[in-house]
Parts: sequence; C-alpha cells; structure tokens
Amino acid sequence: MRVLLKTLLLVALIATSGQAAAAETWPARPVRFILSQGAGSSPDITARIVADRLSRAWGQQVIVENRPGGQNIIGAQLAARATPDGHNFFFATTAAIVMNPFTFKSLPYDPQKDFAPVAMVAISPFVLAVHPGVPAKSLAELIALDKAQPGKLALANEGPRTFAGMMGQMLNLTAGMKLLPVPYVAPPPAIQDTIGGRTQVVLVSSATVATYLTRGDLRPLAVTAAKRVPGLEQVPTLSETFPGFEYVGWYVLLAPAGTPARIVQRVNRDVDRVLRDPEVVNRLREMGQVTEGAGTTETTAKFLSAERARWMKTVRDVGTKPE
Repeated sequence: MRVLLKTLLLVALIATSGQAAAAETWPARPVRFILSQGAGSSPDITARIVADRLSRAWGQQVIVENRPGGQNIIGAQLAARATPDGHNFFFATTAAIVMNPFTFKSLPYDPQKDFAPVAMVAISPFVLAVHPGVPAKSLAELIALDKAQPGKLALANEGPRTFAGMMGQMLNLTAGMKLLPVPYVAPPPAIQDTIGGRTQVVLVSSATVATYLTRGDLRPLAVTAAKRVPGLEQVPTLSETFPGFEYVGWYVLLAPAGTPARIVQRVNRDVDRVLRDPEVVNRLREMGQVTEGAGTTETTAKFLSAERARWMKTVRDVGTKPE
C-alpha cells in the first residue's frame, strides 16, 4: 500500500509539473480568437486591435478567425468545442452569450458551462437619433411628438428578435410611445434610410453611427449606457429619464471551459495592459466604444451574470418567444 501511495504521488507531481511547464512556455503556437461576426464589423476591428497588441507582447501571432452566421451560433459552437489548451478563445458579444439562451428553444452550446470568463474588453452604447428634420431636440420632445401622432414616427432597427429591436420595444413600453418598428437586415441601411427621411428615428450602436453624428446627418437624443459617453458628453442617457434603462453592447473574451487557470489569469493581465494603453483607448473611443480595462475574471463573471438577468427580464417584458 505504501509503495502504491508513493507511486500515485509521483504521478501527480509529474502531471502537475508538466502543466506548470506548459503554462510557462505558453503560447507555444499561434493563438486563435474565434469571432461570430464577419470581417470589417465593429467587433472584428476591435478584436484585431487587441490581437495585434497581444501578438507583439507574446511573440506569437494572435489570429482572428471570423465565423459569422446563424445568429452567432456557428462561431459560439466552434469556440465552445475548441481545445481548452490556452490557444483558443471566444471574442464574444451580447447576442451569443446572454440573448440567444432566451430567444432559442435550444442551443448547441451552453453559454455558462462551456466558457470561462477571461476579460472584459469594451462596451458599445447605443444611440437614439433622429433625422434633422424631426422637430424634436430632446427625448422629452420626441415622446411628446410621438404621443401627439402615435404610430407616425418610424423606428429603424435590425428586427424584433435582435438586440436593438428588443431595446426599441422596451423603449416603447417604458416611455409609453408607439414608434413604428421598421426592420432592416443590418444597421447601415437603417441609418441611410433615416438620413434620407424614409424613417425618422434610428436606434443603433454608437460605433456604427458615430461618423453620421459628427457630420450632422443625424441628431442624437439619448444614449443607452449607464453614464454619459466620452465624445457624446452633451447627449443625456436614457436612464436620466427612465432609471434602470441601461443597455449596451459589449465585447468579452472567454475561454473554453477547462482552459488552465494560470493561462486565463495571464491573458487577463495582458489584455488589461493593452486596454490601458492610451493609444488603444483613443482608437476604441473613435469607434464609439468605451473601455475601463479588463477587470478581473471575477468581475467579468459578475457582469455576465447581471447581463443574463437583465436580458431574461427584457425578453419576458417584450413578449419575445423562444423559437
């Protein structure tokens, strides 16, 4: 028995030292960021900014692999099944992690069990904006205008089962408005139709609409973040009028469950260092995004938990049924 115990102890020590050695030599090959959006999208550009800086720091290439389609399911499933050796990560967005579980009856991945939180990257607030010809220069004036002629103002967004679509429905419910939702396949045509006057109101991410606000093509009335957004400080938050109305898109780095904790912590520290670089902060701000560093794995987990609770309530309140 004593010989058996010594043998088991020796095996355990060898395994532990092997794991430690692997962690110390990490990364041993290129690291992959799986992304469930297409090339050129705002999440893609953000992922590549972070990946480029990490490539320099690690001496290994960090590759952004685009796997769009299927309402983010294709990319999320691939990331969930990736080898948890510290060379695969999921550059995740709101839809894949906290919306899909409530809008689909079943998913080929479990957002909570299949991933480990690594780092918060950035938030992307949404902007409620109007065509310059709309006689409303504030949220209160828009609400009054809508109530004077209910159903006459058209709200362009990406459809009823999307982030912006459900947010628009919540705005109608919360403010007692009857903005007429007009679905589009993507934000750019929704923005262009509002600029052209075919729709009067648009609700899209600040990253998508920033250029048009700067040029005066659209007039911003409110942002959806909890506090005012850098670069749009003059624009009130919706929560200033409706406390608790806080919705933002976000980017979070996740690892497949089982990824060594030492590597997860290393990546968290290195991503935080990247996100605190003034040049990176400014580049993200120019894209309408806000970062306050990576936080910790624990604060990232708490953030995701709060977002799940928020979206579970939102989906229930707007009456969206899983399909």
